Amino acid sequence: MKSGKRPKLGSHMSIAGGYYRAVEAAAQAGCDCVQLFTKNNNQWRAKPVSDEDVRLFKDALDQHSISCPLSHASYLINPASPDPVLRQKSVEALVVELQRAAQLGIFGVVVHPGAFTTSTEDEGIAAIIDSVSSVLKQTAQLDVNLLLENTAGQGTCLGWKLEQLQSIIDGVRDNSRLGVCIDTCHAFAAGYNIADESEFKSFANQLKRLFGWERIQAIHLNDSKKGLGSRVDRHEHIGEGAIGIGAFQMLLNHPRLRKIPMYLETEKGDRDGVDLDVMNLQRLRELVEP
Repeated sequence: MKSGKRPKLGSHMSIAGGYYRAVEAAAQAGCDCVQLFTKNNNQWRAKPVSDEDVRLFKDALDQHSISCPLSHASYLINPASPDPVLRQKSVEALVVELQRAAQLGIFGVVVHPGAFTTSTEDEGIAAIIDSVSSVLKQTAQLDVNLLLENTAGQGTCLGWKLEQLQSIIDGVRDNSRLGVCIDTCHAFAAGYNIADESEFKSFANQLKRLFGWERIQAIHLNDSKKGLGSRVDRHEHIGEGAIGIGAFQMLLNHPRLRKIPMYLETEKGDRDGVDLDVMNLQRLRELVEP
């Protein structure tokens, strides 16, 4: 079942004090890769990325041998919104997210597909297709991919069914820079029982069939506080939630999925003097077969 080098494992890190601080924190925790916000994730506006910001960030990546830097878009962005003003604001904000990522040399920006709120699922998917098409067209000159993340399906959030993501991708005419980020907690909460061996294999086969391996460009590693099919997005430490350790063992040793960079989005802090990122990374690496 094993294939290639060991999986690249990392975590989402804070940019407080500068983008390079996220890289330093990743290195200190023993990460291979890093995810970050390029601006405050709960605000629309952001100060410009300076040349010094770029230099320090890229130098830190080189110095600490941290690869596959990934950014996550603001939670305010809703490409599925039926409100034309909010949807246009979301498109403009997502364009800025990709521009900032390009400045920093980040390969991709993860975004939640959005919620259809007062409209319908079909109308929401059509809105996302229109929004994403506009974003990709406006950023055609940038070497940055836009990664749609599967969701837990809370409320009217779209993307909890893999087929919804497929519909969006298929609906975008020029989708060469459109990728997918798979979140383990979200998949489980959405009803995909990745804790079961046969169901995990079925899920992996669906990923291959619906998207192709090349389009899956990032994985978020999170256990789930809530149960299978709960449609509730609550991350838990690896092996301490409803998913359990077995799913992560299958994931980390899958011949194709193990080649995709993986990022923790679990709670920060420490336990008995041990950094929680270090704890989670250790648990994951112990599952990797030699």
